Amino acid sequence: MRIAIATPLRRCFDYLPPIGCNLSQIQPGVRVKIPFNHREEIGILLETVSQSEVPIEKLKTVIEIIDDNPLIPKEIFKLCQWAADYYHHSIGDVLFTAIPGLLRKGKFWTKAIHSSTPVDNSVPILLNTEQQHALDTINKTHQFRVFLLDGITGSGKTEVYLQAIHEKLQQQKQVLVLVPEIGLTPQTIQRFRERFSDGVIALHSGLTEKQRLHAWMLAQSNETKIIIGTRSAIFSPFANLGLIIVDEEHDLSFKQQEGFRYHARDLAVMRAHTNNIPIILGSATPALETLHNAQQQRYQHLILSERAGNAQLPEIQILDICKQPIEEGLSSPLLTEMKRHLEAGDQVMLFLNRRGFSPVLMCHACGWAATCKRCDARMTLHQQPKRLHCHHCDTRTPVPMKCGACGDKELITIGLGTERLETVLEKHFPQYAIARIDRDSTQRKGSMEKLLNSIQSGEKQILIGTQMLAKGHHFPNVTLVAIVDADGGFFSSDFRALERMGQLLLQVSGRAGRVEKKGKVIIQTHHPDHPLLHQLLHENYKTFAETLLQEREQAKLPPFTFFALFRAEALKADKAIAFLEKIKSIADSMGSSVNLLGPIPAIMPKRAGRSRMQLLMQSQQRPVLQSFLKLLLPEVEKLSLKQRVRWSLDVDPVEMF
Repeated sequence: MRIAIATPLRRCFDYLPPIGCNLSQIQPGVRVKIPFNHREEIGILLETVSQSEVPIEKLKTVIEIIDDNPLIPKEIFKLCQWAADYYHHSIGDVLFTAIPGLLRKGKFWTKAIHSSTPVDNSVPILLNTEQQHALDTINKTHQFRVFLLDGITGSGKTEVYLQAIHEKLQQQKQVLVLVPEIGLTPQTIQRFRERFSDGVIALHSGLTEKQRLHAWMLAQSNETKIIIGTRSAIFSPFANLGLIIVDEEHDLSFKQQEGFRYHARDLAVMRAHTNNIPIILGSATPALETLHNAQQQRYQHLILSERAGNAQLPEIQILDICKQPIEEGLSSPLLTEMKRHLEAGDQVMLFLNRRGFSPVLMCHACGWAATCKRCDARMTLHQQPKRLHCHHCDTRTPVPMKCGACGDKELITIGLGTERLETVLEKHFPQYAIARIDRDSTQRKGSMEKLLNSIQSGEKQILIGTQMLAKGHHFPNVTLVAIVDADGGFFSSDFRALERMGQLLLQVSGRAGRVEKKGKVIIQTHHPDHPLLHQLLHENYKTFAETLLQEREQAKLPPFTFFALFRAEALKADKAIAFLEKIKSIADSMGSSVNLLGPIPAIMPKRAGRSRMQLLMQSQQRPVLQSFLKLLLPEVEKLSLKQRVRWSLDVDPVEMF
């Protein structure tokens, strides 16, 4: 019996079947209990084989076969095998990622009981011409096809989703909806349940292990028709899946950044292909890779260019803050405009993608700055509770009373975070309630939902937040959106920074004036004449994206080439460098056309006390890169240095650090 276990080792293990076991009745996908390294482990049967490379006298015997029927359905099993092969990851790790935590521990499972029916409770909203065309195109498709639903913010993409789902429910099909973050789930769940009663189940990391197992079983037994979840929900088993929707498909949260580094959007496309069903990728700001696939006619491009109903596009003002008096990041024109909207009874949203009070605590006498001892990064000052906090390794320390270099007691704060912005706004607008939404204010269970409810009810009039506030939320009373600092994306060393800046600016701007009220967006910048900023705001995202795609093609960057990134980290930098140099030497000896760049230090060379290096592999053709990695990895795993170095391989990396 060939068994996979949850280990990073890229191999499986052979065992003898239990005595008296009838192998003809055992199917791949069942769990087994096995002896492994002087302990018992749970494994998953991959296949039964008649021969093994291990001598029969050295083979151990399976202790117990846990399941009568496969725990992992054939289509999920096939998806996991494809993912393990494409991302060059352990098949055991991949399979165990696909099942709930309790089942990984060997717990028994039974059919879930769920008494609800997914009933359409409301009259669908009348669609405009573009929405109706998109819906008709999707509904007449009964086989695999990828649709890019490219709709500006407020164009009614969700209503198209809802009516497409209604069509599938009429056919007794199930639907999977992927959203990028837990923060979006309560609002999405509420809107879907208003339409489809309680036949909608959430599946995300915020649930308890029992809740996740229950949702998983409901989907598998066909007792629920709609699953809404974050990236891991892509592995949910369905009895009769008929449609997949990936909302905000451009979002980075769909890429797992640790361990098994899969991209849920790409796995969703592969799963739709395996099941021969349609998939909708929805976004107001599609990823360049997705747009490129649409241009190559691999995906069908459906465009929603108008806001739904009576909503109008907001007025956008680029505010030049060069030489203007600024108080804690806020210019006088912005404060004046905020006052006008608040006095009219409307809500105002301010976007700042830095949490905490201040990103730098500095000595006024010598220029010393408080830095993390474990990372090449400055510590962020927080006031609630008061501390210095490294947002990279989570180190927290008390705020020093004096300079760490010269001993001077005059320490000053440089830069602006959401906490500091909240403090200055409380001074300017004491009569209005403020909601701050960032990772610090939403840590407790239910806190995000509570904050969103207070905004929807009008209890809070001023909204402050990081990118958590920008993603897909619908705030009908927000008429003014201000981007406090739009300049960060212009100077990043990451080639994707401009794309992300454009996506973020438009996503944030799209929160303004989403119903009948006219909205306004103010963008504070020291670079008001930047050509890409003007192209983004005064033409459209399509033109902006096409400019970036042309630059990517000239520079031979994705999506026109394909990347795989080896990362290595060790307590000493020379260990990580030596490991990657050895990989490069092996790769060079293979004589492939794949380009090797590095090894070089990561953008943050030290994190959590470990030095970090990387080696980039680049190819003009995806199959060439894949074949090369398949030959290279067995040699990498033989390296004796690997015992002293943590390393990983990231295929199609979305972050280059």
